[in-house]
Amino acid sequence: MDQGIEFVKGHGTENDFVLLPDPTGTLELTPSRVRALCDRHRGLGADGVLRVVPGALVSDAPPDTSPEDWFLDYRNADGSLAELCGNGVRVFACYLMDAGLVAGPEFRIGSRAGARGVRCQEDGSVTVEMGRVRREGTSTVTVEGAAFTGLVVEVGNPHLACLTEVPVEHLDLSVPPGHDPGAFPHGVNVEFVNVRSAGGLRMRVYERGVGETRSCGTGAVAALAAALNAQGREVGAAEVQVPGGQLHVAITPDGSTLTGPAVLVAWGRLAQDWWSAH
Repeated sequence: MDQGIEFVKGHGTENDFVLLPDPTGTLELTPSRVRALCDRHRGLGADGVLRVVPGALVSDAPPDTSPEDWFLDYRNADGSLAELCGNGVRVFACYLMDAGLVAGPEFRIGSRAGARGVRCQEDGSVTVEMGRVRREGTSTVTVEGAAFTGLVVEVGNPHLACLTEVPVEHLDLSVPPGHDPGAFPHGVNVEFVNVRSAGGLRMRVYERGVGETRSCGTGAVAALAAALNAQGREVGAAEVQVPGGQLHVAITPDGSTLTGPAVLVAWGRLAQDWWSAH
């Protein structure tokens, strides 16, 4: 019988991923395979693909990558590389724990945005050390002809977080928000954020290379950064409500953290003929 290619399916606040264990670093993960895997009709369906590979076997890993750490090799649904994915890190960490590939609830994961510390909680949630948050001025996007100005935030990957009085559920995100290509030559993740009366945030996001997703971990950090910036503050914490659930985000003088659920849904094997055809 054809043994095929092992996969795991999981999600973090309904931002879903296909994980491909690759302990020997031999899987050829082409853009066409990623697109096929993420297609919800001809593949498994996902917002992205996470290749699980030892840091020692990643040729373009950043200098702070430990050869012993597992590396999150992340691809967007369109096959493009991405530096970091906060929800993906949580699902990745959950898989490493479930598969017995790490010794304890606290460990590091490599990524193209640098190493990230994680802590797996007994309630099934995972806290990720997201690193420093950089605020880099403002820019504007358009949705259905309406302009939204936001804060440019770097959280290992580029974001534009737009605070708005327009209820986020009323926005049409079926097409990409128009952005300034000079400011974002490689695209940008765009968050639309309502500040709630109780102090929490409500967010929707359009992710580059994917489209609208049910959640975005790095985007939740960017949303909090924008909300704090509007108050003249640099540090703080908030619950961020996304279509797929709720995340807790904190920004401190030393960095930021993201806490939320991680769920493993299914384990299986891709048919070798299907893999080879793509």
